Amino acid sequence: MLKKILEESQSYLSHFFETVDVEQWEKIIDLCLSTQGLLVFTGMGKSGIIAEKIAATLTSTGTRALYIPAANFLHGDIGILSENDLVFMLSKSGESEELLQLIPFLQRKKAGIIGVVSQSSSRLAKACHICMVLPVQKELCSFDLVPTTSSEVQLIFGDILAVALMKKRNFQLDDYALNHPAGTIGKKMTLYVKDLMFKEGKVPFCSPENTLENVLVELSSKRCGMLIVVDEEKNLKGVFTDGDLRRALQAHGSDVLKKTMKELMTPTAICVLSHMLVWDAMKEMQKNPSKWVTVTPVMEDQKVVGILRMHDIVQSGIV
Repeated sequence: MLKKILEESQSYLSHFFETVDVEQWEKIIDLCLSTQGLLVFTGMGKSGIIAEKIAATLTSTGTRALYIPAANFLHGDIGILSENDLVFMLSKSGESEELLQLIPFLQRKKAGIIGVVSQSSSRLAKACHICMVLPVQKELCSFDLVPTTSSEVQLIFGDILAVALMKKRNFQLDDYALNHPAGTIGKKMTLYVKDLMFKEGKVPFCSPENTLENVLVELSSKRCGMLIVVDEEKNLKGVFTDGDLRRALQAHGSDVLKKTMKELMTPTAICVLSHMLVWDAMKEMQKNPSKWVTVTPVMEDQKVVGILRMHDIVQSGIV
């Protein structure tokens, strides 16, 4: 049964792509590009839900769009419209009374009106300035009643409209990220090492001449799992990690406490730059699959200015 439903769905969608008026679609895209105001979407029932989704997708991809429920237009929301705006009215039948009642008031506002319907002979199609017909061979449900195929083609119309406008406006990933500052994509593109690193008094610094017994408190209290060994100008000389401490104790016993950081430190370390994206810094820390780095010095102008922990990267929600 499921296979048959999938085949029918594929067939109905193929019919849409084969018969839709691409030239009309392109005219609407050009009209959207030339519109100085808002693209406003409305509809009733399932069409209203799709209209809301289309408006949200457009807004997040660089197009000023808005969804207004059809009933709300008649109770004050029509006041937002001007002659610079373009209203999309979604309806499979093109006979929704709530939408038809809006037409005279939208005309008084001198807003552009686009009907997005599946019946070219409908009243809504004839009343709007421009009509976009979305061909529907049959609804997927057995009774040809439940909005299924018709909702899918409305969604396809909206998604392709959004992507076409993105391409026409050269909308970039950076722009998308700026519209999603709280999302994973946004954080990958907007969160920098300098925003997340420990700096100043939180950084566990020590000098090459310090003995282990003199820096154990620093290693423990700063809770970074690493000491950064620097000279007076904050030039990096090496690092000393919790792992180095365990290995030193195994090799030297209690005598290790009198040894200097210069003797115990690892003279090389993976470092990241303060102006790097955290996402790129994380990839740098993980570039060796057999030895992931969980904490690393942060450099700026060849000086150590902070420390970045994998724990904080994970807590930021970037992964």
